[in-house]
Amino acid sequence: MTLGRENWGEPNVATATPSQESGMDCDSMIAGLQFHHIGVACRDLEKEMRSFAIVGYKLEGEHFSDPLQKIHGCFLVGPGPRIELLAPMDDTSPVMPWLQKGVKMYHQAYEVESIADATAKLCAERAVVISPAKPAVAFGGRKISFLMFPNLLLVELIESALPR
Repeated sequence: MTLGRENWGEPNVATATPSQESGMDCDSMIAGLQFHHIGVACRDLEKEMRSFAIVGYKLEGEHFSDPLQKIHGCFLVGPGPRIELLAPMDDTSPVMPWLQKGVKMYHQAYEVESIADATAKLCAERAVVISPAKPAVAFGGRKISFLMFPNLLLVELIESALPR
């Protein structure tokens, strides 16, 4: 007897859509959801930029500092997804616990039309708000929020500049 995929507890990819696989129906999808970047924690922005340059990444825009988020940062673009490098301003920075654990790539970020609506939908799927919506220097004062998913994925929501 052979075991088919359906016996492994995986969805039948021939018939299931991504929203069906996650349990979310099309009505619960997040308006304007668009991937933006992967967040990378580091101690030294310049040293980290040199490492990413080896694989073709270059600085996008200017360096920034955000006292509310307690970070220094910059964005890099290259052959893969956009990268946001973040270094702590001090030992109370939210990136410190990640660095202390040796974790570098620690969040995925998505632009959304409404942080409030996206947060409500994600919380209904058991996500937990880690950092409520607040303005961010990196996005010209647009609001950001962080949520932790049940699988321990940290997701940043970024308020869209313009409605999509």
